[in-house]
Amino acid sequence: MSQPDPTTTAKSGLRHPEKRNRVDNPIARKPDWIRVKAPTSPVYAETRALVREKGLHTVCEEAGCPNIGECWAKRHATMMIMGDTCTRACTFCNVKTGMPMALDRSEPGRVAEAVASLGLAHVVITSVDRDDLADGGAKHFAATITAIRVAAPRTTIEVLTPDFLRKPGALEIVIAAMPDVFNHNLETVPRLYAEVRPGARYFSSLRLLQQAKELAPSIFTKSGLMVGLGEARGEVLQVMDDLRAADVDFLTIGQYLQPSVKHHHIDRFWTPDEFAGLAEMGRAKGFHLVAASPLTRSSYHADSDFAALRAARSALGQTA
Repeated sequence: MSQPDPTTTAKSGLRHPEKRNRVDNPIARKPDWIRVKAPTSPVYAETRALVREKGLHTVCEEAGCPNIGECWAKRHATMMIMGDTCTRACTFCNVKTGMPMALDRSEPGRVAEAVASLGLAHVVITSVDRDDLADGGAKHFAATITAIRVAAPRTTIEVLTPDFLRKPGALEIVIAAMPDVFNHNLETVPRLYAEVRPGARYFSSLRLLQQAKELAPSIFTKSGLMVGLGEARGEVLQVMDDLRAADVDFLTIGQYLQPSVKHHHIDRFWTPDEFAGLAEMGRAKGFHLVAASPLTRSSYHADSDFAALRAARSALGQTA
């Protein structure tokens, strides 16, 4: 769930020709607790140079993540495979929409080389939606996992996948490659799906997460939500219940940030205290881990969160 920061995507509206006919939504001024510093670290520059050298895309850049300076300064980058063009047009998302190019079969190897060069202990692999592919890109995910296992055998792997809607067998292909974490974001509450996430189906996404756990109980499952889109607190708590019924281990919740006037408006900014309350409720409902704060994103602190997941499972006497 990498959400955009308008301060890093000044021309982002131009990347969405399909959104130009929507009513302009003025961008609300951000409260002090959401402001972030511009990236200046030398290590940030080195990470960026390596991504460029390998010809890779990252969701950090494509979605304008506000945490890019902090994460890249620690050599943490979320790789986005299968190109930079999505077949969907979610109203919150800053990734461009259109007809993607053919898959680059050398990409899994280049991703693996970058992971090894960065010396990552934990890596997150995500993608655009590829509704144009018969398997939704599942085999490409599997090939990337396999390549990383060879190039960086000590690195743990988290995948953040599309919903593979109407792609029978796709989930099984990804799970057979045995990532350490399977993540698929619900993004918002069911009532807002038609408005925020057109093309997706809430209960299909929920079932995907449930099936992932059924196929491989040892794999951690994870999902993420944005708030500030117009949802009520009670609706967020109901989504928590739905995710726990699907045996999801880890939930992230962050503030939606509007990337341009052509994107979905911000209904309101949730306060840090409200996020703390959501985290407390999530833990009470039985999640192994809940990360909830204004700047929380799916891949934010993913390495330390994975260590915490393992510790939580160990504390319960389960197999790590």
